[in-house]
Amino acid sequence: MKILIVEDNADMRDLVCLIVERLFYLPVLACHGKEGLEKAIAEKPQLILMDMRMPVMDGWEAARALRTHPDTKNIPILATTALFRPHELRTCLEAGCNDYLVKPFSCVDLQTKIGEMLGTRSEQLRFN
Repeated sequence: MKILIVEDNADMRDLVCLIVERLFYLPVLACHGKEGLEKAIAEKPQLILMDMRMPVMDGWEAARALRTHPDTKNIPILATTALFRPHELRTCLEAGCNDYLVKPFSCVDLQTKIGEMLGTRSEQLRFN
């Protein structure tokens, strides 16, 4: 199963990629929303992890575009964001994200959210 990681911060992108690999998913990486939209259409991942504040195309615009494209409209989107105020999180959902995870988050929190989004339950991996 493919998980698209759309994140402009290289360190965060690498960390999330490592977690996704440890969960036995295939990560697909994008550095901004426009690249994420293109890769989502080409790769058809089962889940998209979307940062919200990015250059070129932000996560809100990318989520709206994903929801209008016939090939991506049903792919679940998890907003991974440093925004935490209720109205900011609501804008993620209004843009088309199915749920959100506020940064900083733990490896276990991300694993749990991925399981919920994909409807899978796996053994809790130990992240040491």
